Amino acid sequence: MKSLCKLLVLTLTSLWVFPSALQANDKPIEKIHSPTLTTTDKKLDRITEHFNAYINQGKMAGAISLVTRKGKIIHYEKMGQQNMAQNRPMQDDTIFRIYSMTKPIIGAGLMMLWEDGKFKLDDPVSKYIPEFKNLKVYAGQNDDGSMKTVDMEREMTVRDLLTHTAGLSYGWFSETPVDMLYRSSELLAPHLSTKEFISRLSKIPLLVQPGSRWIYSVSVDVQGYLIEVLSGMPLDQYLREKIFNPLGMKDTGFHVPEANLDRFVEVYTLDKDKGLIPLPAGTIQDFTKKPAFHSGGGGLVSTTFDYLAFAKMILNKGSHKGKKLLSPETVDLMGQNHLPKGVYANPEKTMGFGLGLAVLEGLPADGSKGSNGELNWGGMANTVFWIDPQEDLIAIFMTNMLPFGLLPFREEFKARIYPLN
Repeated sequence: MKSLCKLLVLTLTSLWVFPSALQANDKPIEKIHSPTLTTTDKKLDRITEHFNAYINQGKMAGAISLVTRKGKIIHYEKMGQQNMAQNRPMQDDTIFRIYSMTKPIIGAGLMMLWEDGKFKLDDPVSKYIPEFKNLKVYAGQNDDGSMKTVDMEREMTVRDLLTHTAGLSYGWFSETPVDMLYRSSELLAPHLSTKEFISRLSKIPLLVQPGSRWIYSVSVDVQGYLIEVLSGMPLDQYLREKIFNPLGMKDTGFHVPEANLDRFVEVYTLDKDKGLIPLPAGTIQDFTKKPAFHSGGGGLVSTTFDYLAFAKMILNKGSHKGKKLLSPETVDLMGQNHLPKGVYANPEKTMGFGLGLAVLEGLPADGSKGSNGELNWGGMANTVFWIDPQEDLIAIFMTNMLPFGLLPFREEFKARIYPLN
């Protein structure tokens, strides 16, 4: 657990974005799962060339890159290997740890319950999770070094959970007494029950007042528990019945069944002496076993095309392959920036936050860095996806390397797509 936590320090800043005005487009994606699928926009061959260079230099084992535009795949490439020791190449159905790319799926699942009238966005969370009724807020330290706390100025709301403004933390971005309590409590240990996670979290003061700041946090794990409370179903069952089965996401879940282990990608890191090596056993969560704790913040595994189905559903305003999961109005609401005025999700002040995803704003008008209204997110093993409604585009990059930011994969992937023709 301690090794995992060290990795989280470097990886939990995985952010990308959602739009304020999504365009409908329900054209079928062509040739999905075809092993002969190739890039049709030759300009995007530079994506393949760039990442193959990393592979040839021994800096990464393999990756899958995918770009769709106007309902068609314009770039798709399987590069390198999913397991170097076993000489297994990347496949269309290679299974990846997507970590924080779990979060947008949880947000969508919670908003489905909102559509069903199960809650209101500005309901206090304590209405459904009583343990959160009388939380305290960190207010510095007393002269004797003990923690000073005050009452909440207002209770955290469900909207706060969806936008990372609930006052919660992850525990790894600063050395406040609150963050130290997060670490010592081992909140995200996979052996905990979700109920125990909530119990431990409720005993820790909030880092800031609800609604006052954007802080990347365990709020999506709380959302996962809220889904269980509101639906009366375990989170894995809810996601399977309400999202994965309707969208055909057959390889997405909280663990990899034994029959699929030959498709499960190895995780690699770069060692200064040994070069590219598998991450030592026991360093991260074992996804080959069913977890006691279904982490809404980072517990899923998935494939490139499974995740494409989810992204298509969002781009198509809530529908995909004849299945309607959300209304267009709800998806539009999710894609609006819900952060208070003057609050941003990044230092550059170009990232707002919707109901479950980041929203890009204030980008250059020349399109060199993408489009305003882009929706996106990423995972700590350097996966990333985004939806660009203005250009009717989806981009997905899958690899499994740690720590996050080991190499600038995301930035380099995007720089080889934009500006568009």
